Amino acid sequence: MSLAKSGSVVGIMTLASRVLGFVRDQVLAIVFGAGATTDVFLVAFKIPNFLRRLFAEGAFAQAFVPVFTEYKETKSPEALRDLAAHVAGTLSIILLIISTLGVMLAPMLVMLFAPGFIEDKERFDLATHMLRITFPYLFFVSLLAYAGSIQNTFGHFAVPSFAPVLLNVCMIAAALWFSPMFEQPIVALAWGVFAAGVLQLALQLPFLQKLGLLPKPRWGWKHSGVRRILKLMAPAVLGSSVAQINLLLDTVIASFLTVGSLSWLYYSDRLMEFPLGILGVTLGTIILPRLSREHGQSSPEQFKRTIDWALRLVCLVGVPAAIGLVVLAVPMICTLFEYGKFTPRDTTMASYSLIAYSIGLPAFILIKVFAPAFFARQDTKTPVRIGIIALISNMAYNLILVLPMVWLGFTAPHTALAIATSMSAWQQAWMLYQKLKEQNIYRFSDELISFCKRMILAWVIMAAVVWAMSFADWHAMSAASRALELVVIIAVGAATYAIALLLLGIRPRHLASP
Repeated sequence: MSLAKSGSVVGIMTLASRVLGFVRDQVLAIVFGAGATTDVFLVAFKIPNFLRRLFAEGAFAQAFVPVFTEYKETKSPEALRDLAAHVAGTLSIILLIISTLGVMLAPMLVMLFAPGFIEDKERFDLATHMLRITFPYLFFVSLLAYAGSIQNTFGHFAVPSFAPVLLNVCMIAAALWFSPMFEQPIVALAWGVFAAGVLQLALQLPFLQKLGLLPKPRWGWKHSGVRRILKLMAPAVLGSSVAQINLLLDTVIASFLTVGSLSWLYYSDRLMEFPLGILGVTLGTIILPRLSREHGQSSPEQFKRTIDWALRLVCLVGVPAAIGLVVLAVPMICTLFEYGKFTPRDTTMASYSLIAYSIGLPAFILIKVFAPAFFARQDTKTPVRIGIIALISNMAYNLILVLPMVWLGFTAPHTALAIATSMSAWQQAWMLYQKLKEQNIYRFSDELISFCKRMILAWVIMAAVVWAMSFADWHAMSAASRALELVVIIAVGAATYAIALLLLGIRPRHLASP
């Protein structure tokens, strides 16, 4: 399957998931608002979700795919099934132990990741209770990542990309229909997360069976393939997921700020995650198997062309998406979330952090492109060194930016957390590129540089048109009027951008996959 076709499949499935995710967030905003209990749930959900992104989607997938691809290309089907059996067994036992410890140590985890809750016994107890329900999600979703990685290696992207839809469906159902059954209605969301983990994993099993890769799990600590994966995975734990660590650090600091800060950061992050998921995650998912194969076949020029193709898409879609989020921050948040218990003040506060996050959006996408270039070469040490530097820098940026805003009495100090995250993302992306260039793995081609230069004017024209159309009293408009107005602005902006690209000589052939 070509990169373009694979990207289309993953992109469509991810788009469906993200759109339904917005419906989920609208339901949460209407039913629960942006108050104390919502902050508590977000902590209980973020901890296992953070570990999921850190171990499952991050380090595990990026260590497993290159090794699994090598076995698929160079060894027998029996050896491939043997590797799958030992990885599944080893991963299951490790995850079971971690999940059990997470449930037992839930109070300590809340103290660690949300120390601002310690002084409020009601919030602390509720967070502990919900974390004990949500933490096993890590077990199911990590095995989901294992199953999805196998399917991706065989060029099957649709089912793994569809799985997140089930999480959104379960959380919507929990909020609308099951929450009234609980003494604390928001606890229903925790059970929705648990149920989603079970369903997501169950969906994958028939497709693994169809590939003949659902053998009986076996403990394989000494298996050579498992040991190679673990060796690659250990340093990748931090290096591949520094953005998630940064966001979790934001959670720790935000727990000390104004009530609602966690929710404002969450809703703005969700909007930023929409283009990041559709483009960044899609690119990272489809190019890792391709880069692994090209490295295994000793095709350095094709390796470089694959990265070049991904970067053209970053310029074409990622940058204008970031511009759109900055210019339309208030209209988007108001249209999507300002209903029920979500107030105009919540919209204003969330828009500040959305603008700050959006500045870093292109960097987040670039990391999704640059990091697989190292992982495909089974080099996880270089990204982890860069990740550690970026993580330490983010902590410094947080202190430098947040403390003065708190001391000077700024009304939105949570914005500084988003700014710091974007700054560290740009630092990480730049350092990854410099290391690729230093090792003669990849450098920007003349064609890519020329392509991006031509796009600058198109970005400016689109931004000016969207900005000029965005002036309105969005808080006073009805839901239908908001939606219609926003759709018209986005459509006109997209049409303007497309026309500008054509006038500047950008054609579909420039985006053809290698």
